[in-house]
Amino acid sequence: MLNSNGVKEIQSHAFNGSQLEEVFLHRNVELEFIHDLAFYGVVRGPTHIDLSETRVSTLPSMGMEHIERLRAQNAWALKALPPFTAFLHLQSAELTFPSHCCSLKRLRRWKGPSEPLICNSTWTASETLQDSLTAQGVTREEANPHPAEALRLAAAHSGHCNEPWCLPDPSDGLSPVEPFTEGFDLALCDDLQARGRGPSCSPLPDALNPCEDVMSRGFLRVLVWVVGLFAVSANLLVLLVLLTSQQRLSVTRFLMGHLAFADFCMGTYLLLIASVDLYTRSQYSHYAIAWQTGSGCNLAGLLSVFASELSVYTLTLISLQRWHAILCAMRPDRKMRLRHAAALMLAGWLLCWLLALLPLVGVSSYQKVSICLPMDTDTSASRAYVVFILMVNVVAFMVVCLCYLHIYCMVHNPRHQSSSCDTSMAKRIAVLIFTNFLCLAPICFYGLSAALHQPLMTITDSKVLLVLFYPLNSCAHPFFYAFLTKAFHLDVLMLLSRMGLCQRQAQLYRSQHVSTTPHMCSVTMSVLSSKTLSRCLR
Repeated sequence: MLNSNGVKEIQSHAFNGSQLEEVFLHRNVELEFIHDLAFYGVVRGPTHIDLSETRVSTLPSMGMEHIERLRAQNAWALKALPPFTAFLHLQSAELTFPSHCCSLKRLRRWKGPSEPLICNSTWTASETLQDSLTAQGVTREEANPHPAEALRLAAAHSGHCNEPWCLPDPSDGLSPVEPFTEGFDLALCDDLQARGRGPSCSPLPDALNPCEDVMSRGFLRVLVWVVGLFAVSANLLVLLVLLTSQQRLSVTRFLMGHLAFADFCMGTYLLLIASVDLYTRSQYSHYAIAWQTGSGCNLAGLLSVFASELSVYTLTLISLQRWHAILCAMRPDRKMRLRHAAALMLAGWLLCWLLALLPLVGVSSYQKVSICLPMDTDTSASRAYVVFILMVNVVAFMVVCLCYLHIYCMVHNPRHQSSSCDTSMAKRIAVLIFTNFLCLAPICFYGLSAALHQPLMTITDSKVLLVLFYPLNSCAHPFFYAFLTKAFHLDVLMLLSRMGLCQRQAQLYRSQHVSTTPHMCSVTMSVLSSKTLSRCLR
């Protein structure tokens, strides 16, 4: 028993010649390393090892075959375990991370079609050996070898010691060319004999950490790539056109650039998650701890929160700017200047960075789930953080709705019959509001229910929201605010003409183009038709 002894390292052959039953090393907070051959040369055991509250980062892969009980609670540095094929007799495990228990379940899974045949042969040889020894007066208990021994005896008895599963007798000084556990685990035979009973393990996978891949469903695995690539490419195109445009930088263009950058970051987050899912497919439990506690997941979460909040903030600012431009059409001295927009965006960037950085300093956490979103609501501060973000998004959506509804009311003249321009603008506003509602409503509704400890869906189902609804605005914004506007068409043609393409079309389009930036709304309200005002929305 070496509890709380200040042990820092266990070297090779540390227990050589010992008979070990239980090895207690817990509360050795400075213990960081156990040599792979630390238990090499022991006469027997150990059957129980306790490494709780240590800093051990790896376990030896040799000498673990007799372990029946493994304890490693609050061993936060122990992120990877040896292959569970090293634990032939493991009956219970008390670990730190739920994903380790996911890996433990693989002990009970067949690794190939030949293994049932091997186990059947093992049992047959074992029963034959028992019957023979019983006839010679040996009790059945004494004649009941472990499947590994029975398999060796069966192979030797049949004269097939050149088979891959033939184990040499330890007394003959020989060793197999490769470890017997390579590709086959004899404990599987015991599991099947025990009718599927596997080792008990804790902590069990929970609602936040189920035993599944990052993208648990096949269609999500494909869709996340499609959505991510589209969001990145579309917003990258918008940024390219805006940055290369030779037109004067207006408030609208300035805000569009920030919106495109935010949505580009959201697409980058989706591609990062998709890449991790592709790399860890069908084996995520082996990588879960390294991913969720590493810098990669923190970076993904940082990108996600920053991008979503910057997108919401910029979208709200664009809506307010358009509303203000029409409301103050008769007061050109009160229109928003570029310096005003820059100051507002600087404040927005600082606020969004602050919200994104809080989980890195203990307010909620990005490490709770595989998709690296701040879903930790265990503490009051974490719960308040999640509720605050969701409520900010709700308020922003209401502001956007009110702005565009008021814009339509100002543009539409009830004394005249509705024109086609009014109808077109109404449709565009309706689609824009509906898209924002479709993006924010499910996220906010289910997020608030989970934050109040009344979850209405599992993490598996929430990944559908992540792929289908969460990035919806990132894919729609390039169309609403760039691709469908005449100013963007002109910028694209001008860019192509500078490259020697479409020069004639660019010249023709430029000659027919009427400036549509918000500063054109500075003429008096009395002479503005609804068609002219609607151009302020383009």
